[in-house]
Amino acid sequence: MLALRLARGAHPLVLLRRLMVAGASAGVGFLLLCTLMHALSHPGAPEAVARLLWCALPLAATVYLAVAVARTDPGTRPRTGLSAVGLGPVRLTALAAASTALSCTLGSMIALLFFLHLRGDLSGLPFDGAAAELLAAEQPLPLPAVLTLLAIVPLVATAAAAVVLRPRNTAPDAEEPDGTPAGLPWGVALVAVGLAVETYASTTGDEGRSAGVLAGWTLTVLGLWLAGPAVTHLCGRLLQSAGPGATRLLAGRILMEESRRVGRPIGVMCAVASGTVAATAAYGSAPRPWGPMTALGAALVVACTAATLLTSALDARAARSEATTALRTLGASLAVLRQAAALRVGILVTVFAPLTLTVGALAAAPLTR
Repeated sequence: MLALRLARGAHPLVLLRRLMVAGASAGVGFLLLCTLMHALSHPGAPEAVARLLWCALPLAATVYLAVAVARTDPGTRPRTGLSAVGLGPVRLTALAAASTALSCTLGSMIALLFFLHLRGDLSGLPFDGAAAELLAAEQPLPLPAVLTLLAIVPLVATAAAAVVLRPRNTAPDAEEPDGTPAGLPWGVALVAVGLAVETYASTTGDEGRSAGVLAGWTLTVLGLWLAGPAVTHLCGRLLQSAGPGATRLLAGRILMEESRRVGRPIGVMCAVASGTVAATAAYGSAPRPWGPMTALGAALVVACTAATLLTSALDARAARSEATTALRTLGASLAVLRQAAALRVGILVTVFAPLTLTVGALAAAPLTR
């Protein structure tokens, strides 16, 4: 009940973030139901397992967005005096998990209603049964399987939020001796292994190829996720090299301080963009390279990744609001702050864009042979 009251009284931007989570959950739920009906209407089809495996990508992107929104929710952050009324760190973590469950459950309910409506099971609304053939309306709907699939996103997202936001006594992020975020060597290794798995999978059959490409791309995403903070930290160091002025020093220092907060979402966005480059190079020339469900899954992955990056960027901006106020008090102009922001964006694009194109080209090479 407290989580519901916090949701109702939240800031409009916070409500918008939760609605994004609900929308992503609805999209994944609808995709899972479509996969189920395709498997029922094509019994024994070898691509049924591959379709279900590929649903893991939009599911993971949705969970990642849900965790980011829960982490940046101001209503569940520890504040002075809350422990005295019974809202300690553990209780706040439970509230964040409950808010995540509420948003994802709402999305799953919307997915079910939309699915039934397009199948023609619900009447009295526009577009009744508009996708009856695609959704196998002639097949009876197995209610236990439907409820099980719709419960996946709320359960996984709630568990992930509870684990990530749990109270800790130690620092969650590791560092090298010089303050640089750790993870770059492991990230590079995982990217290399992922590309190798994709290369090997390209020599197998269709079903093995699909599973191998999925496994390889997953390893690539994990590698770039691990390497993102270190690369972002390096971008900050590059800005401060070669006799920088005050603006470059400010921009570089901010990047170094926020490398852990925004580096991982940037790494995941880089992985998604490289996957898009590889898929376009491998399959973009076909007459109809992607069906509606593939397009929906790809749109969910891109939208959730971009929303996660935007959420992290806004959270980083809010976290440095006091420092920005102090700079303004000391006489820093808005033009200087805007120039520093432009420098940060410019160096990130300069470093991550070639990295994205390189990974995408290497991933596409075995698929185009």
